[in-house]
Amino acid sequence: MTEKKRLILNLFEMNTVSHITHGLWTLPGNNRHRYGEPSYWSELGAIVDDAGFDGVFLADVIGAYDTFRDGPETAVREGLQIPSNDPLLVVPLLAQAAPTIGIGVTFSTSYEPPFAFARRMSTLDQLTGGRVGWNIVTSYLPNAARNFGLTEEIPHDTRYEIADEFLDVVYKLWEGSWDDDAVVVDRDGGVYADPAKVRYIDHVGERFAVKGPHLCAPTPQRTPVLFQATGSPAGTAFAGRHAEVVFTGGRTAEDFRRNADAMRAAATANGRDAGDIRFLVQAGVVVGRTEREAAEKWELYRSRTSLDGILAHASVPLDLPAFPGEWTVRQAAVAAGLDPERIGLPPERTVAETLRAFRSAREDRYFVVGTPDVVADEIERWLDEDGVDGINLRQYHSFDTVRDFGELVMPELRRRGRIRPSEGTTLRERLFGAGPTLPETHPARRYRGGANLDVPVAPLRFANA
Repeated sequence: MTEKKRLILNLFEMNTVSHITHGLWTLPGNNRHRYGEPSYWSELGAIVDDAGFDGVFLADVIGAYDTFRDGPETAVREGLQIPSNDPLLVVPLLAQAAPTIGIGVTFSTSYEPPFAFARRMSTLDQLTGGRVGWNIVTSYLPNAARNFGLTEEIPHDTRYEIADEFLDVVYKLWEGSWDDDAVVVDRDGGVYADPAKVRYIDHVGERFAVKGPHLCAPTPQRTPVLFQATGSPAGTAFAGRHAEVVFTGGRTAEDFRRNADAMRAAATANGRDAGDIRFLVQAGVVVGRTEREAAEKWELYRSRTSLDGILAHASVPLDLPAFPGEWTVRQAAVAAGLDPERIGLPPERTVAETLRAFRSAREDRYFVVGTPDVVADEIERWLDEDGVDGINLRQYHSFDTVRDFGELVMPELRRRGRIRPSEGTTLRERLFGAGPTLPETHPARRYRGGANLDVPVAPLRFANA
């Protein structure tokens, strides 16, 4: 009998007030306003850990959403990812409160140098006992570029070229600078680490020059689990070379499968196995003990959802609510002095239809409202029919969403054999059922033992290049 696929289950979080559930921080009993309190993270971690989740996935941005209505006012008013605190700094709080889960944390490769980041991640891997992952992003907000001294955003594909070299540097530090047995702790001889087994990396590339050595000794995973969120051609090529877990999706099962197949092909082209990558989708789950309870809960969420927040988050350059609903987007754009062909919206759709589409955008394939049986049936469809490996659970209400999932859905998924046992101590062991370090097929392994540190890496090739 074929073993059932086990679900990878993360809670999708962010160190901010309003993450991706626009306006819902105002719900009665919602704790989102407490994001700056250590107790918020310790309480959340304990709930997630008790429920049996695999991890918490922490998003981040390094700029404000200031395209909609030509400024950040809407985002600031709604708490839409501003104020937003550094996600790396809550990792120890979560790890202490939740001794079994992993924590994926977002950091951008576009604007800060790799050496200091490599040290921070090694520190977190050490402090968590190897339970940390890195969500690799390149930062898409124009305001982010201006925050780091640039007048305009770095072109999309150029950001991935920068990221490729950034990864090469941190791989040399994490994998090549120290040997596994460099730390000897010889008290009698007065030797903590063997200098012959610690080396400079001497990286000199197009964008970075890093001497080394890495300041941290080898940690449980050496390289944290490598997450990535993407769907673009450049991102797909990058994922094929680097990513272990990809956060992707699509409005339909076909969209998801097309993205996943392209990344598997890219992995094979980079000498990796097509099965080296796991795929997660963002999922919305509203569960109740009865259908009526679930429906009423969802109706409450919909009634409190902020359309302005959705539009600001989507960086819509046109103030759609300011125009009559029967107008076309083209008419509204022309009236606002914008080119209707360059605003990223269907020009012949009406304003009312466009606003309805934005409001319901997350009610797609990976969304379900119902009783535990209904929810479990749908998750099994995602696993078996679509080929999804896991989900990042969207949190409508903190902490009701995760508590409801843990109390109502998890027992049913366990009964159906869909929840993975908590095996291994590191995040990589838990996700892949193998060792704590990167597999031999991953390109970072070329630097183990100090090998190939002076051998240039072929530049990343994009499918549309």
